[in-house]
Amino acid sequence: MEELVARLTYALGVDAETARIAAGHVLGFFLKAFPDIGREIVEKTPGAREAIAEADAKRYKRGLFGALGGLGSVIGGKAEVLALTAKLNAMGFSPDQLQKLARVVFAHAEQAIGRPKLQKLTDTIPKLSQFLWPKG
Repeated sequence: MEELVARLTYALGVDAETARIAAGHVLGFFLKAFPDIGREIVEKTPGAREAIAEADAKRYKRGLFGALGGLGSVIGGKAEVLALTAKLNAMGFSPDQLQKLARVVFAHAEQAIGRPKLQKLTDTIPKLSQFLWPKG
C-alpha cells in the first residue's frame, strides 16, 4: 500500500493521506463492484483493508450520486462508478488528476493480478480498457 500511496502522491501532487484515502476509495470500489477480482487485488496489497476502512469513514455531502450506491447491482455496477467519481470529486480532484489516479491504481492492480484478470473488470466499464491500454 505504501508503494501505491507514494506513486499516487507523486502523480497527483497531493499529500500521502489524500493519496491513501483516494486509493482506499478505488480499492473499495473494486471490492464492491467486482468482489472476486477486488478481493484478490486487496489481498495482494498489504494495508489495503485499512485504507478502505479509512476511506469509508470519510463523509461527503450527499447529492444524487451519494444516493446511488445501493443500485449498482441493479444496473451492472454503473452506480458504483458514479458514486466513486462523486467521492473523488468531493475530495477536490480535477479531471486530469482522476485520469492519473486511474492509471496508477490500475497499473498497481495489473501488477497484483495480471492484465487478463484485470481486463475482466475493465472490459465491463465502457472505454476503460481503451483508456488504460490504447492500441497502436
